[in-house]
Order: sequence, then structure tokens, then C-alpha cells
Amino acid sequence: MIKHIVMWKFKENERENMLLFRERLLALRGKIPEIRAMEVGINVNPSDRSFDAVLVSEFDSLDALKAYSTNPLHVEVSDFCKSIREQSVSVDYEF
Repeated sequence: MIKHIVMWKFKENERENMLLFRERLLALRGKIPEIRAMEVGINVNPSDRSFDAVLVSEFDSLDALKAYSTNPLHVEVSDFCKSIREQSVSVDYEF
């Protein structure tokens, strides 16, 4: 199993779009079969060193993660995110 974690820092004045992005990302559950689990959280304790939101998701394999990443439904949500974010970081690991 693969755990896929992504954190984002969003541009100033993008709170509404950040919440819309969260909704759109969560809506992928059930539409992309490779997703085994997914949660998206908004930071409730911001600081200078923190990010604004996080995705924690699970996939059966790296191939399944790649299929998710290239799925047109995910690409559409990802493109929206790129338009409102300043920065993102990610990590993928086996568990």
C-alpha cells in the first residue's frame, strides 16, 4: 500500500477557492477507482511555518497512484489548485 500526502500553501485571499478545491478533491472518491482512502484537512492552527491544507490518501501501489494522478478528473482538480496555490509539497511511502 502507498500513502500519498500533499500539503498546500494558498495565495492570499483564496479562502473560498481553497474550500471549493477541498470539495472538488473529496468528490473524486467513488469516481476514481484507484483511491482506497482519502481525507483533506484545512489547517486550524496556522503559523509562519505551516501549510494551509493537507491531503492524506491511500493507493494499492505506485501504479495505482500514477493512474489516479493522470486521470482526467484529477488533472482538472489539480489544474484548479495550481491556479490558487503558492506552493505544494508531497511524500509517498509504503506502509
